[in-house]
Amino acid sequence: MKRIYVKEEACIACRLCEVYCQVEHSQSKDLVKTFKKEHPQPLPFSRLEERKPVSFSVRCFHCDEPACVYACLTGALQKNPETGVVTVDTEKCVGCWTCILACQFGAIRQDLLQGKMAKCDLCPGKDVPVCVSNCPNEALVYAEIESDVPQIKG
Repeated sequence: MKRIYVKEEACIACRLCEVYCQVEHSQSKDLVKTFKKEHPQPLPFSRLEERKPVSFSVRCFHCDEPACVYACLTGALQKNPETGVVTVDTEKCVGCWTCILACQFGAIRQDLLQGKMAKCDLCPGKDVPVCVSNCPNEALVYAEIESDVPQIKG
C-alpha cells in the first residue's frame, strides 16, 4: 500500500500541506472561498510539528495494525483490506475520542464543531494526495513501502 512519508530535512514549515488539505476537503474546493466564505472552515487532516531544527507533517499513517480501529467503540473506523486505507464512517462516530487516545502518532484530530474525529483519508479519487502534490520542497513522498515506519529520510 502507498503511504505518505516525510523527508524532514526538506520541510520548511510553510504549512501548505495544511492549506491544500483544507481546500481539498472544503465544499467549494477553491482557495479564496475556503478561507474567506466558508464557515466553519474545514479542519486540515494533517498538522505541522515544529521541533527545531526540524519540522514535519503529521497525518494518519494507515498502519498495518491500526490501534485506532481496534479502539473504536462504534465501528466508525475500518481498515479496507484491499487498499489498506483506514476510513471513517462519520455517521457512526460519536466523538468519544478513544481513537485519539489509541493513536501512537497523534494523527487523529478532534473536529469540535462537528463533534467527530478527523483524519487523513489520502484524498480519495486522486492519484496523489494534495498535500504531496503541492509541497514546494517535495518534503512529502507518496510511496509504496511495506512497513509501519512513520517517516523516511532522503
